[in-house]
Amino acid sequence: MSSNPSVRCYAVGLLSDVEVSPDLISYIEQIESTFQPFQGEWMVHGSEPAVLEGQFGANIVIIGFPSSRCARAWYESVAYQELIRLRAESSRSVILLVEGVPAGYRATETAAKLKAMHRM
Repeated sequence: MSSNPSVRCYAVGLLSDVEVSPDLISYIEQIESTFQPFQGEWMVHGSEPAVLEGQFGANIVIIGFPSSRCARAWYESVAYQELIRLRAESSRSVILLVEGVPAGYRATETAAKLKAMHRM
């Protein structure tokens, strides 16, 4: 991660084999209070996507943060670390942090860099 302070960062959770249990309900009830101090906000919560290509079998959760520093600080916080067990015992999960793109980003910039790197 580049830690560019002007680029938003997203915590993405892919949850499958979800068992609705008292632990999962407790996790859902508490998670918001763990990310609010880091300026996190819901982007997607538990949505099952319309799969247009390939196979996918998970619910998606996305929490937006103003920077990768804020996202990592939330994930590593004592408050969130104490909740992880509740989610992990009720689902199979993949949790990612991914940076967005800066304002004004154009894919042609990436294409030009790749061409230069690979001498195309």
